[in-house]
Amino acid sequence: MTKKRIAAAAAVVVLAATSVAMYRRADAKDVPAYRFASVTRGNLEATVSATGALSAVTTVQVGTQVSGQISAIYADFNQKVKKGQLLARIDPTLQQQAVQDAQAGVERSQSQYTMAKQEYDREKTLYDSKVITASEFGTAQSNYEVGKANLKSAQIALDKAKQNLAYTNIYAPIDGVIVQRTVDVGQTVAASLSAPELFLIANDLSQMQILANVDESDIGQIAVGQSVTFTVQAYPNRTFTGTVQQVRLQSTTQDNVVNYTTVIGVSNSDGKLLPGMTATVQFLTGSAKNALLVPNAALRFRATPEMMAEAGLRTRSATATNGATAANGATAANGAPANGAPANGAPAGNGATGRSGFTRGANGTGGTRSTMGMLWYLDKTGKLAVARVKTGLTDGQTTEIIPRDSASVTAGLQVITGSNAATSTGSSSSSSSNPLQPQTQRRGGPGGF
Repeated sequence: MTKKRIAAAAAVVVLAATSVAMYRRADAKDVPAYRFASVTRGNLEATVSATGALSAVTTVQVGTQVSGQISAIYADFNQKVKKGQLLARIDPTLQQQAVQDAQAGVERSQSQYTMAKQEYDREKTLYDSKVITASEFGTAQSNYEVGKANLKSAQIALDKAKQNLAYTNIYAPIDGVIVQRTVDVGQTVAASLSAPELFLIANDLSQMQILANVDESDIGQIAVGQSVTFTVQAYPNRTFTGTVQQVRLQSTTQDNVVNYTTVIGVSNSDGKLLPGMTATVQFLTGSAKNALLVPNAALRFRATPEMMAEAGLRTRSATATNGATAANGATAANGAPANGAPANGAPAGNGATGRSGFTRGANGTGGTRSTMGMLWYLDKTGKLAVARVKTGLTDGQTTEIIPRDSASVTAGLQVITGSNAATSTGSSSSSSSNPLQPQTQRRGGPGGF
C-alpha cells in the first residue's frame, strides 16, 4: 500500500513538472524575437542644462560711516522705500558734542585771528613810519598768517563734525524694497575700515536675473539673446522664460570643473520669483519642427552577422578577412565595433562624438551635427531590412532623422531597438556566474543596447 502511494506521488510530480515545462516552452514561443519602437513625427528641442540663483538686477548695501548705538528704525523687511527716505537713526549724542567742541574751536581761532590782525595792522603802520624794525614787523605778520590758517582749519573741523552728525541719519540711496535688515534698536555698530551693513535694498523685483554656472564644454553653445526656460522648486509645475543677457569672460573652477557665469534676464511681473531661489535652467540650443523622430536605442542597435546576412549585407568581419584595415574602430566578427565604438552610427555617450556626430557635454542634452545611421526593421513580408538615415538634432533620448528613402521610413514604422533573445541569454548567464569573481566582458552576442 505504501509503495503504491509513493508511486502515485512520484507520478503526480513528474506530470506537474512536464506541464510546467510545456507551458514555458509555449510561452517562450509567444515572445517576439525583437523589441520595437515607433518612428514618430513631431517637434524636438536640444537644450543645455545649468543651475543658478535668482537675484535682483541691482542690490545696494546700506551701511553707516559713523559708530554708535541704533536709536530708531523706520523701515522693516519687504517694505518699499523711496530714495532719500529715513531708514534708521544712530544715537547722535557724541556727534552733537563733537559739533559743539568744533564750534568752540572756531570761536577760539576767530578771537586769536582778530587779535593777530589788529596787531598786524598796528605794526604795519609803525613799520611804514620807520618806527620799528623789519624783524618786529615780520613777527607780527607771521602771527597774523598763522591765526588766519588756524581759523580756516577750525572751520573745516566744524564742517566735518556737522557732516558726521548728519551721518547718524540713515537714508535710502535708491528706490526699492528692503530685502534684509541686519540691525535692531539698541544694537551698537562700529564703523572701521569697512562700513557695517544695516539694510539690503533691491532696486526692482519686477525684473530679476539668474547667474547660471555653465560648464566649459557647453559654453560654446550659449549666445546673447538666446531663449531660456527654467523651473524653481516652489512652482514645480510652472515653466518660466528668460533671455541670455551676458556671458562673462571670467571663469570659476570648482572641483576641477571650469564654469562660466551666464546672466539671464527674467521678467517677474507677478512677483512669484523671490531672490535666492535656485533655478534649473534649460538653454535652447536648437529645434526641429515636424521632423521624423526615432529613439536613440534604435540607432544604437547592433545587428548580428546572421541578421546582416539575412538583410543581404556583408559583415565587417568578412571585409576585414578580405584585406580591409581593422584597426582603431574596426568592427568585430559579431557585428559590434571594436574599442567600444558605437554601432550603426549611434551617438557616443559621456561627452564623446560618435559616428552620428552628436556631441554631448557634461550638462548638455543634445547636439546638431549630422551624419549617417542605420535603422533595422521588418518589411511587409516579415523579413529583416535596414534603412540608412541621416541623423540630426537630438535631445539625448530622441534623434531627428532624414531617411535616404522617404518611402521606406515613415511615421509609424516599427524599428528594432533590441533583441529578446539577448535578454534571456544574459539573464541565464548572469544567474550562473559567481558575482564575487571578475567577469569577462562579452562583445559578441545578438543585438541589444
